[in-house]
Amino acid sequence: MTIIRFLIRRILTGLVVLWLVASGTFFLFFARPVATVARQLAGREATPAVINQTIKDLGLNQPIGVQYWHFLDRLAHLNLGHSYFNQESVNTILKQDLPPTASLVVGGTILWLIVGLSIGIISATRARSLFDRLSTVGVLIGLSMPPFVIGEFLLLIVFVPLNQHGFHWIQDQYAGPSQGIVTWAGHMILPWITLAAVQAAIYTRLMRGQLLSVLGEDYIRTARAKGLSERRVIFRHGVRSALTPVVSQLGIDVGGFLGGVVVVESVFGLGGIGQVAVQSIQTEDLPVIIGFVLVAAAFVVVANILVDLAYALLDPRVRIS
Repeated sequence: MTIIRFLIRRILTGLVVLWLVASGTFFLFFARPVATVARQLAGREATPAVINQTIKDLGLNQPIGVQYWHFLDRLAHLNLGHSYFNQESVNTILKQDLPPTASLVVGGTILWLIVGLSIGIISATRARSLFDRLSTVGVLIGLSMPPFVIGEFLLLIVFVPLNQHGFHWIQDQYAGPSQGIVTWAGHMILPWITLAAVQAAIYTRLMRGQLLSVLGEDYIRTARAKGLSERRVIFRHGVRSALTPVVSQLGIDVGGFLGGVVVVESVFGLGGIGQVAVQSIQTEDLPVIIGFVLVAAAFVVVANILVDLAYALLDPRVRIS
């Protein structure tokens, strides 16, 4: 029951955060003269008829308190509004562009965790070895190269040569899992590698540093003195303790990336909500911008709730604090 109470507290805290973000977003964009708000919501190319229709649809001529209540009510029913620029609901726009971003982040996360944590653990247990020195060089290379450079490099040396020689499995642009897992993976493998390259470098250094620190603790020496195998000492005691800051960093990264990985999406022509957000800013499509902010905040909150849950599972003391 302790873990359930802990999870309930974190969910309630997350809901408060979402309410604060939604309230701040509302007052930032709506607490202004009616004509200004209506024009921004309708888009810079809106006609007077569209502006008047926007005022009518959203009740912008009502008191600000009434507007705020209706705004929260729409959010409670998962209604993010309507884009007058695209003549579509914001929900529809985000649903169309969320799958590429989710596919990129989920696959990239799995890849960078496998590579980053594995190399970090090996480097920590073989500190100052040839492998550790080579991994340090690899980490510096990964941290020094921007994602768009890695993406363009992969397109140039992998995608183009393979397709010129008749190997068409690896492709750019987006193909969903509904077209087949193999096809989906072929379209996503290069974006996954691009996203994972920099992140794996970060997680390698983070895991190495934390594990080296943990392996010097007294309880690790005690476990070894009791005759436990080195493998059990490292993975049962060392890695478990070293994972807590890694999990914290993971929550920040995944929450932020789900809000849009616009550089990688652009390089490979995936679409995605990051590109939609950039286009909406350029066209001043305010309803989509507001929807993007709220969805990104929801991703961050959910990611951090999962991080807190992982913390509680890794360290029972967190549940009581």
